[in-house]
Amino acid sequence: MKLPLFVIKIFNYEYWPWWLFYLPMAPYWLYLAIRTRSFTFFTAVNPGIKAGGFYGESKIEILRKINPDFLPKTIFVEKEKEPGNLIDLIEAAEMGFPVIAKPDIGERGTHVAKIETAEQLHNYHVATQGNYIIQEFISYPIELGVLFSRVPTEPAGIVSSITIKEFLTVTGDGKSTIRELIGRSTRARFQLVALESKLGEQINEQLPLNEKRLLEPIGNHCRGTKFINANHLINEKTHAVFSSIADSFDGFYYGRFDLKVPSIEDLYNGKNIKIMELNGVSSDPGHIYDPAYSLLNAYKDLRWHWSRSADISINNQKRGHLPLSLAEVWVIIKKHFS
Repeated sequence: MKLPLFVIKIFNYEYWPWWLFYLPMAPYWLYLAIRTRSFTFFTAVNPGIKAGGFYGESKIEILRKINPDFLPKTIFVEKEKEPGNLIDLIEAAEMGFPVIAKPDIGERGTHVAKIETAEQLHNYHVATQGNYIIQEFISYPIELGVLFSRVPTEPAGIVSSITIKEFLTVTGDGKSTIRELIGRSTRARFQLVALESKLGEQINEQLPLNEKRLLEPIGNHCRGTKFINANHLINEKTHAVFSSIADSFDGFYYGRFDLKVPSIEDLYNGKNIKIMELNGVSSDPGHIYDPAYSLLNAYKDLRWHWSRSADISINNQKRGHLPLSLAEVWVIIKKHFS
């Protein structure tokens, strides 16, 4: 029996609205505000990122502070200025299609697109209102979310969460259409409306037996990507690799690296790592959204990470990095949700 999606949402917290999921944590946030003597303590966690990476930070400003050896080729497009021929810019950067386009200020995969042709890129440019980034498409098979933090007084930091991202796919049985296969996948059913718009008539294609079809190439949970707990990969090697990467970023102490890598061995050796994004203090430990993870353990892990960010904030405040005022944070929130 196929359960209605609203029933699945009720019993699977990974599909809850963000405000509902965080609501039970409100008393603990209040406790941390008292301990740090600031209701906006989180904005002092990363002095090198606007508002600590709470909301409204510029992706390109963050990427420019990371060692370029770990970055994909990237172009920043300012809409207020005439960028010229975008194809010329791509060729000058020694990039080719496909590419990834994403807003410079945005989150949760909003308006992120895989661009296959010059026409698609032109249409994206016309439709996008703000500044945006074009990145080379990295075809490495493993995409990870790695949450790293360091207390400023300590020489090295730690990795506290690793998430493997499993992209939304369906597998053919030789007789069913893509639409029918989507209907048999709980995760894909949540994306049906978006997939109908994206695939068009292709959604009625019959897939051959055992053929896998990638439905969504963007690795965001809200676009159907499955987050898998990979904390078994955390060890002294990962601590050392990400401590080294973070060393070059002055004022960064807490955040999640979204990256691709060819193999876990390369991850351990700090080789062939390509960081698409670095998110600041608002970063979740992605492993808690693993469907097999319990809600109780998710809240325990959130509590640890929030406490960790409070410790960093207290340390930074002692060093003169004060949190933003409530009025300043309110302006950021209003701008974000508008």
